Amino acid sequence: MSVFQYVATNRVSGQRESGRIEVASESAGISILKDRGLLVTSMKAIKSKGGAARGGRRKRVSIDDLVIFCRQLATIVNAGLPLIEGLNILGEQVENATFRKVIKQIEKDVEGGDTLTDALERHPKIFSTLFVHLVKAGEASGMLDEILAQLSIYLEKSASLQRKVKSATIYPTVVMTVAVMVVIVLMVWVIPVFEKIFEGFGAKLPMPTQVLITISHFTRDYWYVLLAGGFCAGFLFTRYLKTHKGRYQFDSILLKLPVIGSLFRKVAVSKFSRTFSTLLRSGVNILVALEIVAKTSGNKVIEEAIDGMRASIKEGESIAGPLRESGVFPPMVTRMIDVGERTGALDEMLTKIADFYEDQVDTAVAGLTQMLEPVILVFLGVIVGGILIAMYMPMFKMTTIIKGKG
Repeated sequence: MSVFQYVATNRVSGQRESGRIEVASESAGISILKDRGLLVTSMKAIKSKGGAARGGRRKRVSIDDLVIFCRQLATIVNAGLPLIEGLNILGEQVENATFRKVIKQIEKDVEGGDTLTDALERHPKIFSTLFVHLVKAGEASGMLDEILAQLSIYLEKSASLQRKVKSATIYPTVVMTVAVMVVIVLMVWVIPVFEKIFEGFGAKLPMPTQVLITISHFTRDYWYVLLAGGFCAGFLFTRYLKTHKGRYQFDSILLKLPVIGSLFRKVAVSKFSRTFSTLLRSGVNILVALEIVAKTSGNKVIEEAIDGMRASIKEGESIAGPLRESGVFPPMVTRMIDVGERTGALDEMLTKIADFYEDQVDTAVAGLTQMLEPVILVFLGVIVGGILIAMYMPMFKMTTIIKGKG
């Protein structure tokens, strides 16, 4: 989002007005001001001071911020307070300065005649497509407070699921980082000390020791090559993931991995079920709901399976059939969706599936953590132990020679 300074003429009163507006582009700003009854005569971009209402660095708006926003706004709307007044209250008490500024802008847009949906759409980096569609459904049905409450529950569940997945990766990531640092220290500082000692022996070094010393030399002399190689590999891999084919292949491999693939599949099924259920319960059209679910799935394989299901539904087929043919979702999920579709309780069945798979993710994360601990320790033992043995082998050999001479 960019901040623009504008000068405009009020079409009704003919008075000249000036101010600032935060929008994605200049054309979007002109369009918004036109809707407010203003004829723009000048608009130019100005430098933003980090997006904070009180200066300082721009702070990211977290899911927790959105959860609190939804719950408080739902309470305010349910209490019968005007929406503008509710936004004003929230804008004053929000701790996140960036989010406070956004809420103040939303309040101005709503006060200027925009719907809450239109105001939220102007901040796509904060309010997702799913968020906007649910609010739109709430405004259209007159159940904004109920849908905001549902949205807060959905966001809480999503945040909880993300934390579970992160907790499963933190331990191995930290241990592997420490392992790499230990190996670098051994290669750069420890092995050269042993190398000088070995030079005094005047004997031929064992093959493992020679290989290790060669690797140490290369690490010290050509560290910039290794650094550049790592950077290039990371850059190429990132570019590869940005392509449709690359992302699809990577996500497909993730789902097929021996142990961790099962965890990713359970997370994907849980997210699909929870999102789809929330949208249907809020009254969003099923085709629109599936489009949103596909975009927010986070996995290209799942996304294409949902797109295929959406295309089949357009032709009059059931939901469960295309879902079963995709081969991505477990049989239990397709059976439960089929039952829910036939009984008219699809949203309830999807909620049950989401709850079940969230429990499965809990179990999988706990089991994965317990399994990874010994595996990582063994891996570290082999790497560090192998280096130490290779460095002490010449000493063992010299001890044997000395004893033989004695």
